[in-house]
Amino acid sequence: MNTGDRMPQKRTAWTLLASVLVASSSLVETSKAADDLKDAITGGDLLLNTRLRYENVDQSGFSEDAQAVTARLRLGYETAPYKGFRFLGEIDKTEHIGADRFNSLENGRTNYPIVADPDSFRLNRAQLTYERGADSKIVLGRQRIILDDSRFVGNVGWRQNEQTYDSVRLSTKALPDTQVEYGYIWRVNRIFGSESPLGSWDSDSHFARAAYSGLNFLNVAAFGYWLDLETAPGASSETYGLRLWGDTSLSETVSLSYAGSYAQQTEYGNNPGDFDLDYYALEGGVTWNKVTAKAGMESLEGNGSRGFTTPLATLHKFQGFADVFLATPTVGIEDVYGTVSVKSKWANLEKPTTFSLIYHDYEAESSSADLGSEWNAVIAVPLPNNLKVLAKYADYDGNGFRDDRRKAWFSIELAL
Repeated sequence: MNTGDRMPQKRTAWTLLASVLVASSSLVETSKAADDLKDAITGGDLLLNTRLRYENVDQSGFSEDAQAVTARLRLGYETAPYKGFRFLGEIDKTEHIGADRFNSLENGRTNYPIVADPDSFRLNRAQLTYERGADSKIVLGRQRIILDDSRFVGNVGWRQNEQTYDSVRLSTKALPDTQVEYGYIWRVNRIFGSESPLGSWDSDSHFARAAYSGLNFLNVAAFGYWLDLETAPGASSETYGLRLWGDTSLSETVSLSYAGSYAQQTEYGNNPGDFDLDYYALEGGVTWNKVTAKAGMESLEGNGSRGFTTPLATLHKFQGFADVFLATPTVGIEDVYGTVSVKSKWANLEKPTTFSLIYHDYEAESSSADLGSEWNAVIAVPLPNNLKVLAKYADYDGNGFRDDRRKAWFSIELAL
């Protein structure tokens, strides 16, 4: 029997620790500003997130399905504020349970489809925050960064190993209804774990963003990303863009939502290429009582040799949960999609369960070539005591462009 197929004979220490922390979670209290350094250290907040997940991938071209049971424990502590300063430290560990009948991109099991959740143990965050009143702050160190809808910079929170950034980030709300921020990133800690050569990128990158929220029905954000990814020069780029989003109520039971983005991208830093590519996205939605329907279109241009790229994005959130288009095709892509979500309370739960159904139709941006279609379905059940159960399904029909694949997930998560 292959060693990857052996069931573990005992519980690992971190799993036992998670059980203890879950049992004691009701004792955790929110920290307040401390009068002295000792109070700041002892009066902080425990940070805990643990998730157990099963993922199945049925992909054409593979004789066997991928089946992955993985567990993630993220444990940290943040001090109470002291003279404007707070420190946060956090570690996380991901480990597969049972047989590793999947390709984690680290375990060498290339005869199975990919489930990108390799075993890992690493420092997830270590950041020092200084806040000047309620208006301005600086965050220095390894940190989570999610900008706007995470289309350009995100934490890839869907995967068990989170993406974080070694960065300094400055933000201020000193101007009325306006937030301005700037960041410098010298390292990207990716989702591929502590042992993988793909696990991090050296970086000499900058970002800047200004957002205005003074209109009742509309928010506006202008942004720039100057990504010089020294470990992956082909992914380096300079991107400027604008995003608009908002919502408005038509009555007590009916409301509208809307969003639109445009960006232009060229080569930057060590990228040897020469390109000029566009991005745009439009979305509109209506909510009636507990039902929400949305429709939208997202377009990433391709010039035949490369497509518009967003290498730091939370890519799973866009263009279907099957993750077929994590890299934009050289012909570009246009994704026309529709979503229907229903919220319903049942089993005497305090918070409603959400049922969502999503359809995507993909075409090449530079032609009318068919890139396939995809159905997604999600059920999210919030339980008492900060627990959440999630079931999710994706079915991609490649129509000859890419391998067909079906993915299913079931997870239970505790977050404090």
